[in-house]
Order: sequence, then structure tokens, then C-alpha cells
Amino acid sequence: MRIAYILFDGMTSLDFIGFYDAVSWLKIMKAKEDLTWDLCADKAEITDDRGMTIKIGHVRPDLSGYDVVFVPGGIPTRQLRHDADFIAWLQTAAKAEYKVSVCTGALLLGAAGFLNGKQATTNPSAYDLLAPYCDTVLKTRIVRDGNVFTGGGVSASIDLGLFFVESLAGIDFVRKVQAAMDYPYYRPGRMTDLDMPFD
Repeated sequence: MRIAYILFDGMTSLDFIGFYDAVSWLKIMKAKEDLTWDLCADKAEITDDRGMTIKIGHVRPDLSGYDVVFVPGGIPTRQLRHDADFIAWLQTAAKAEYKVSVCTGALLLGAAGFLNGKQATTNPSAYDLLAPYCDTVLKTRIVRDGNVFTGGGVSASIDLGLFFVESLAGIDFVRKVQAAMDYPYYRPGRMTDLDMPFD
């Protein structure tokens, strides 16, 4: 399984890191030993919204060869959703089996057409912005609609990562990941307790 993490200037790093940390345990604990991931952007280096610089290994790669495409949020998503070149690049992920976003990354999935007819969520501050891109905005922390996963604001990234891990590897495995992360707040197999619709 190949994951493309789509990063950009001004992104919120916790949107990315929470999911990244949880999902990386699939490889570390050998549930998916073929798991690989690439940091992808439209330039060789990006700076997040707090000033941290991240070097990018893959500049504007064709995303059609990835199984999972993940998009974090941040204030720049409000402009990037109108950036035709950036959205055209994101649309090369159309064949990816899983499309995932945290926070306002959903605006970019939406602008690429990946939320058409879907239920989705985003940061509560951007529910109105998301509405034109999907069938229904659910005011919840995590939404799965088919193989499209969307998370709410910032710290929801950790829960979404664990939910994705549970979806791929099951309840017993995600409990091991929780223990490794010392993160007791996620409730495996109890989606209603976290107000997380599941199709």
C-alpha cells in the first residue's frame, strides 16, 4: 500500500502528523509490511503555519499510482481550492482507492471532485465552505463514506488515523496502536460513542 501525503505552504502540521503517526504503526507492527509513504508537494520545500520547514521528496508526482491520498488542512486551503494547477495535480489521484482529509483539507478533496454525492466533515469553522462540494456536511469528528474518510479540526487527525487503522486491520490491532501511542481517547468498535457515522 502506497500513501501520498499532500503537503503545502501554510498547512497545519498536526492535521498531517496525527494521521501519519497512527497509520505508520501498520508497518512498524507488521500488519502491512508493504506500506510505504511519500511526502508530496508542488515544490521541494514547504513551511507550515508555525514556521517549520519540511523537505519534500516528491514534487508534483503523478498520484495515480498511490493507494491512499491524504490532504491536511490549514488557512491556505481556502485559496488553493481555486488554484487550477494544484487541483489538476490532485485530480491525478482519481484512481486512488482511499481518499482522506483532515480539517479543511476536505475543501481540496471537494474542489477535485472527490466528494461529489458524499457525506463529509471538516473543521467546524468551514462547514459552510464545504457544503457546495458534497452531498451532506455532517457536523461530526469523523465521517466515512465508502472509501472517502474526512476528519474534523486539527486534533481529529489522531482519531481519524486510528479509525483508518481499525478499518484496515481490525479492533484488536488498533488497540495495540493506541497503547503504543498512549492515546486512550479513541474507542475501537464504538463509532457512535465518538459520533462517527459509518456506512
